[in-house]
Amino acid sequence: MIRQLQDKAAAWNVTLEETRETPTSLLGFGVCAGLRVVLKITTGDESHSGEVLKAFAGDGAVRVYESETGAVLLERLEPGEGLVSLVKRGEDEEATKILAQVIGKLAHHQPPAACPTVADWGRGFDRYLASGDRQLPLELVHAARDWYQHLSSTQGPSMLLHGDLQHYNVLFDNKRGWVAIDPKGVVGELEYEIGALLRNPVEQPELFANAATINRRLEILTTLLPLNYSRALRWSYAQSILSAIWDIEDGYGINSNNPSLMLAPFLRALL
Repeated sequence: MIRQLQDKAAAWNVTLEETRETPTSLLGFGVCAGLRVVLKITTGDESHSGEVLKAFAGDGAVRVYESETGAVLLERLEPGEGLVSLVKRGEDEEATKILAQVIGKLAHHQPPAACPTVADWGRGFDRYLASGDRQLPLELVHAARDWYQHLSSTQGPSMLLHGDLQHYNVLFDNKRGWVAIDPKGVVGELEYEIGALLRNPVEQPELFANAATINRRLEILTTLLPLNYSRALRWSYAQSILSAIWDIEDGYGINSNNPSLMLAPFLRALL
């Protein structure tokens, strides 16, 4: 990806100062037309993130200067502190309120063309059942699929959703406050957006896989946002199993330490 980064930097007149690599992307930090920018080269389900971010139009999301499939030129958020830092300092309640504010800003935008729907994502259940893999109990997958399909068919107003809105994908900017990055982009009702944040931060299962935390987070979110508590809870449960399926499809082994599977029993007990 380094050659692609260099080519895009030249095409978009970016002077690169630093590069960083993540498991799914290559980031170039630099300057373009006097502005501090981030040039991101990516693959997979974030390859169309530029079009999704354009649709959000800077409302709660990082701004886009240029984009094409697999490449996007973004404003640089300064200092770029992640919301996860608040949770690590014991401020989970405040972090949840911030997530609610960001969700509210992102809500009610029209999706770009060919954006997948939550029903499209839900096909992962049938792919898993047809795969022959047995890392997940089949009764668990069937039950989650049934909930997911029922929720998909009974949704309220649909809109563009971030699709992976959690503590690692919200950064602080001195001028703009807390801002979302790295959307996957999916069309569904607002309650669907809650699932990712309930199973994060992944390195703190003692916090998120806890009935008291789940209840506190859902109470904050459903108080600050026009959400149906029951639907948000049921979506989150079904998504926890779907997330584990995605981990398997991505080649990760599933064990008792998988964050989604650690969360699922607590969500199911609350149903």
